[in-house]
Amino acid sequence: MKSHKKSVVVLFAVVFMMMGALILGSSVSAAPPSGSSITGTVKLDGVAPHQKGIDMSKEPSCAAIHKDKPAMMESVVAGANGGLANVVVYISQGLSGNEAASSDAVTLTQKGCQYIPHVVALDAGQHMKVVNSDSTSHNIHPQPTKNAEWNKSQPPGSAPFDVTWANEEIAVPVKCNIHPWMHGYIAVVKGPYGVSDDSGAFTLSNVAPGSYTLTAWQETYGTQTQQVTVAAGKAASANFTFKAK
Repeated sequence: MKSHKKSVVVLFAVVFMMMGALILGSSVSAAPPSGSSITGTVKLDGVAPHQKGIDMSKEPSCAAIHKDKPAMMESVVAGANGGLANVVVYISQGLSGNEAASSDAVTLTQKGCQYIPHVVALDAGQHMKVVNSDSTSHNIHPQPTKNAEWNKSQPPGSAPFDVTWANEEIAVPVKCNIHPWMHGYIAVVKGPYGVSDDSGAFTLSNVAPGSYTLTAWQETYGTQTQQVTVAAGKAASANFTFKAK
């Protein structure tokens, strides 16, 4: 009798161990592999062209925001070390085509009668919030060629717009029909992307191992491409230099 009870206990122990192994194995295999990254800098070779000041006297509420530091055009924004800002870096070849759009929304803010950021990038299908932080109305008017064009008024204090873009397009110019000096760009890509900051630095996150063509787009200087290979679990690097003109 005692021998029978001991056999039952051992059997239950074995069953529980097997179930634990199955659960553990299932949780491990279900975890998605962590992606690598591509980092680098974008530089300007030469002297950056002078950016014209913006006269906002016809919109006093916005002019007041810039009274201590006049607003400037932003077609070429270069730092003291030659770092070039607002350059969109994305993978133009080598993707599987099954990359999912990011679930994080990006934000395009109108503040001081300027678009912030001047260049915003997002995935096709990724949500974009358009915010009016000014005390005046704006009329947001993107002008795409591969996506549906729209033109929406946004009074002060109104809720943000939530929009998506169906097709890749680099880049969509956007303007305000009320304030003609307001200009920006919306770069719609597929897959990992980055936008260079004031120092020219950029990062593409969650890049699967493989060989890719990397493209850097700048609104004045056009595009450059570079080949890059990403190894599993290792960061890759790529640097771009645009010639001033």
